[in-house]
Amino acid sequence: MTKALKHLLEGSVTLVVGLALWLFTGDVELPVVTLTKIGVVMMCWGGAQLLFGSYLGLAGQRSKS
Repeated sequence: MTKALKHLLEGSVTLVVGLALWLFTGDVELPVVTLTKIGVVMMCWGGAQLLFGSYLGLAGQRSKS
């Protein structure tokens, strides 16, 4: 498994879990943080991983040709 593929898969899973938290945990209350805010942070982190994985994939293709 290449680094680019690893980042793409990890970013996709993180983004989907964050989206699920953001959509379905609006009425769950925790004493310190809210799960909807954690979901937004996870979506941002997953998006960043997707962008980085895409960059690695494109940079790897560019250097091989």
